[in-house]
Amino acid sequence: MKIGFIGLGAMGRGMAANLQKAGHALMVSDLSREAAASHIANGAVWADTPRQLAAASDIVFTSLPTPADVEAVCQGPDGLAAGLRKGSVWFDLTTNSVDLVRKLHATLKEQGVDFLDAPVSGGPGGAASGRLALWIGGDEAPFQRCKPVLDTMGDQVMYVGAIGAGTIAKLVHNVSSTAISTVMAEVFSLGAKAGLEPLALWKAVSQGAIGRQRTYEKAATRMLPGKFDPPSFALRLVHKDMQLGLQLAKDFNVPMRLCAMAGLEVAEALNRGWGQRDAMVPTLLQTERAGIAPFAVPMEEVLAAMAEVAKG
Repeated sequence: MKIGFIGLGAMGRGMAANLQKAGHALMVSDLSREAAASHIANGAVWADTPRQLAAASDIVFTSLPTPADVEAVCQGPDGLAAGLRKGSVWFDLTTNSVDLVRKLHATLKEQGVDFLDAPVSGGPGGAASGRLALWIGGDEAPFQRCKPVLDTMGDQVMYVGAIGAGTIAKLVHNVSSTAISTVMAEVFSLGAKAGLEPLALWKAVSQGAIGRQRTYEKAATRMLPGKFDPPSFALRLVHKDMQLGLQLAKDFNVPMRLCAMAGLEVAEALNRGWGQRDAMVPTLLQTERAGIAPFAVPMEEVLAAMAEVAKG
């Protein structure tokens, strides 16, 4: 298949290079021709406009900074939409907005073009090495047809669901990552101000119960199946530990905004009478606020998914 690639920045350059390493003929485009110098040196053909690239490609990939950039590349007399042929496929690797990917999917469907959202996770290093996750949303048939091509760019290529599903997964991942990083900054500043050398602190906590787990492992075994009884660690004990930790922060005058909010969450769950339940039982408060049913994924499905993820 003839492949077109638009956006050769920090992420795109590595993914496009891996397509070339796998033997695919490539047409490329970017705001700057200099960004494509190495790809052109390795045999890629330069396209002056997105329309020219689309007209010559069976599969188009875009890797762009923002939703506005994706929309700009798509529209206009020289845009992708003007050149895409019936039967072609467009995978947008951008971290995009759900509304925009659904709009593009519906609009391009009328042209006989399959549009799929395909955000990636792994950073520039992963894009270059091929150790990259791609989360795909859209119609499954074009995904399956193009999967051998996608596999040349990432080692964890997953069909997530209908259009927008890949974007939702990516946004959940990135928001949780940012929140975790912010909490880490809070607690490590507390440890340092209380007198512990930061590297010694990291070495200690990285060997604790949570340090030994994958980030989302506990969410799988407790939150998803709604399994809060019997507890692996009781909420009342978490409440005690949170109060002790927040008191330490007060003693050393360390602001702990997010951790203080987490403490209020634990206190609210405790006041519901859940002190003897598992520490993740505050999940029920959040599903209630969101107006959705409590999670109740069958445990056998959770364990099967965990085994699949562990196997990679």
